Amino acid sequence: MAQKKVTKYDLVEAVYQNTAEKCEKRLVQVILEELLDQLKDSLKDGSTIELRGFGTFEPRLRKGRSKARNPKTGEQLSVAPHYVAAFRSGQELKKALWELPVKSDD
Repeated sequence: MAQKKVTKYDLVEAVYQNTAEKCEKRLVQVILEELLDQLKDSLKDGSTIELRGFGTFEPRLRKGRSKARNPKTGEQLSVAPHYVAAFRSGQELKKALWELPVKSDD
């Protein structure tokens, strides 16, 4: 499947089109920005975010490595343990993606 990129602007536009009679585009943009800020702040605080039917975001600890390599330069360096954002899809999202038609490359 060819991947289509959806940007923040595309999301704002889609929500605005579905709520044009109720909301101004600027309000939709402010709400989306605030939602993303709240998600980021919650993850930074170590909280897990559960959006029923969509999925769960959580901070996950990645182990540090003493013999990592910079792929661009080949330089050996060490990487300290750090957290990354992880996502697990919910049942409804899994089911929706499972039902997507698969195109063969024949």
